[in-house]
Amino acid sequence: MTSQPSRRGDPEPPDPLPIPVVDNHTHLDISREGAEIAVGDLVPALRAAAAVGVDRVVQIGCDEAGNEFAVAAAEAYPSVLAGVAVHPNEAPLLAARGRLDAVLDRVEQLAAHPRVRVVGETGLDHFRTGPEGRPVQEESFRRHIDIAKRTGRALQIHDRDSHDDVLRVLAEEGAPERTVMHCFSGDLEMARECVRRGYHLSFSGTVTFKSSRGLRDALAVTPLELLLVETDAPYLTPHPWRGASNSPVLVPLTVRAMAAVLGVAVATLCESLSENAERLYGPW
Repeated sequence: MTSQPSRRGDPEPPDPLPIPVVDNHTHLDISREGAEIAVGDLVPALRAAAAVGVDRVVQIGCDEAGNEFAVAAAEAYPSVLAGVAVHPNEAPLLAARGRLDAVLDRVEQLAAHPRVRVVGETGLDHFRTGPEGRPVQEESFRRHIDIAKRTGRALQIHDRDSHDDVLRVLAEEGAPERTVMHCFSGDLEMARECVRRGYHLSFSGTVTFKSSRGLRDALAVTPLELLLVETDAPYLTPHPWRGASNSPVLVPLTVRAMAAVLGVAVATLCESLSENAERLYGPW
């Protein structure tokens, strides 16, 4: 989850994809305008996404309320699976209130739910959390890794300005068999190291930004069998709608940009993206 300045205007739906894909990481409970969103309010977004070939999503929780929302959404909609976690930036805040252990215990309880297939987003964030909060972030990250391994769930990782430390902790703890770098933001060498370790790399709308040449270089060395696509909605809206509120309906813009970088047909990439998500998370 990352913030982005807002822009007026509602994006127009792109042309449908030839083969349906999965939005690997979205936050449909968050409104950039501050509006309260209920589980029943998701129907228009899910229908719009399905109409352009994004027929499945992974709804990610980041805090107590978000985790409960993700599970409820996954129970309510066949096209939704859930992820639950304490976001790295939430961990120091919860620890200061003496609540971190209790919330992590609840994450573990929810991770056993049959519609929860992801532990995450967890990881490290050295951009928004200063040095004083980083030991707690790392402690929380290690706990999430353990939960993912013991519950047999995939792990989705938030990594912001903390690449070396994320890779270090994963090596020290032993990464789960199914590990995903959500909203991959590393460089070419980090991508190669993640590929060497067998991690999946999930690319968001940032790969479409003119300034993201390094990210496209990283994408270019990632094998099709390790690729995923995501929105991180309502943030990181792809070009040409950068600044507007993001939604799964815009995934086709990112997919087509990824296919161009990889030099493959859009249908070929779509098939891999769908197969990879089903292999990671199981059937919807």
